[in-house]
Amino acid sequence: MNKADSERIATILEKKGYKEAKNIEAADLVVVNMCSVRQPAVDRVYGLIEKLKGKKKTILTGCILKRDRIKFAKSFDRILKFGDLFKLKPIRQNGLIAYVPISNGCNNACTYCAVPYTRGRLICRSHKEVVGEVKEAVKNGFREIWLLGQNVNDYQSPADSRINFARLLKSASNLPGDFIIHFTSPHPKDFTDELIDVMAGSKKIKKYLNLPVQSGDNKILKAMNRPYTVEKYKKLVKKIRKEMPNINLSTDVIVGFPGETKKQFENTAKLFRELKFNIAYISKFSPRPGTSAAKLKNNVPYQEKQRRWRILNDIILNKNRA
Repeated sequence: MNKADSERIATILEKKGYKEAKNIEAADLVVVNMCSVRQPAVDRVYGLIEKLKGKKKTILTGCILKRDRIKFAKSFDRILKFGDLFKLKPIRQNGLIAYVPISNGCNNACTYCAVPYTRGRLICRSHKEVVGEVKEAVKNGFREIWLLGQNVNDYQSPADSRINFARLLKSASNLPGDFIIHFTSPHPKDFTDELIDVMAGSKKIKKYLNLPVQSGDNKILKAMNRPYTVEKYKKLVKKIRKEMPNINLSTDVIVGFPGETKKQFENTAKLFRELKFNIAYISKFSPRPGTSAAKLKNNVPYQEKQRRWRILNDIILNKNRA
């Protein structure tokens, strides 16, 4: 999503007469597209500040929490909020992958997540715009199409309320041409049988799925405001694998969420061993200012979070070695 946004920011600048510099040292204008969703990304911006000194103009934009905007105010000439970037048609460089946003923002309220505070509520693009952008990208030689949204399967076309994500995906995959469609990221609570059928029935839809679980313990899921249980998640995975036996399944998970006990973490480790994910994006909990979880006591020490991270990572590595 950040790459898609950067592509559209570059398009705005190019239309104003700017040309891409070879590196940051050669640039007159530097635009930093930042993401406050995770602390390490914020820390990387701090690391850039020295390099930016002496530049004619520096702009900070992106998914920025209010606290981070205040902290960086003196380090950048301007801090800009995103406009309707995702509706802008980008000027793409020749390449293999085209990123096509289908929505922006999110109507969920996961207690750890900054997205509703940085991007706002869900806004969807017209299915005609999305399919048109995919068609043009394929025409221009792009062979991998990524449909993007904070929660893609919460999609509903503003041009036709009958067009949900499954039907949008089907329309895009039915376009002529030699290409593969990926999408990210869906929410387990909205994953329908219709979507499974569309995925299974098209050779153009990549048999890869990122299905964030976030925790393998029901009490922690409830504390995260993830409205499904471990049992429902496992039932969904079983159904997906039945229809697509060769699917590559990845997940997102957070270790060290406030109050997570060792026993609750073991439930997550148990789920990892049982479901045998191909890939896992494992995050150590860091409180995002303004979110509900930031008000909770961050009572799992960093060393323990690191230990839990290693355990899950080892399960994935061992699975892939087998």
